[in-house]
Amino acid sequence: MTVEYIRYRIADPERRTAFEKGCAAAAGHLYAAPQCLAYELSRGVEEPECYVLRIEWSSVEDHEQGFRHGPHFAPFAEAVRPYAGDIEETRHYERALVVDKRRM
Repeated sequence: MTVEYIRYRIADPERRTAFEKGCAAAAGHLYAAPQCLAYELSRGVEEPECYVLRIEWSSVEDHEQGFRHGPHFAPFAEAVRPYAGDIEETRHYERALVVDKRRM
């Protein structure tokens, strides 16, 4: 399993609202994709202009080859494309520590 983190910084409060709606629309396309295992969008408490989009993929290859070349990518990308310029970082990670999800 691979975890992708995408960090956004969106200064304008109106754009933040639209971004959250766009992510909500994109979520359906992520969950319809068999390569996507989970999805979460978090907003900064101290810095509300900061967001982290966390997506669990079955593997990097499944994300980059399967999802991006499959039927769910285009509608997902369309929903979040207006915010591509607000991305500060995109990275894939592997878990280094086992976490008990019941305690999250």
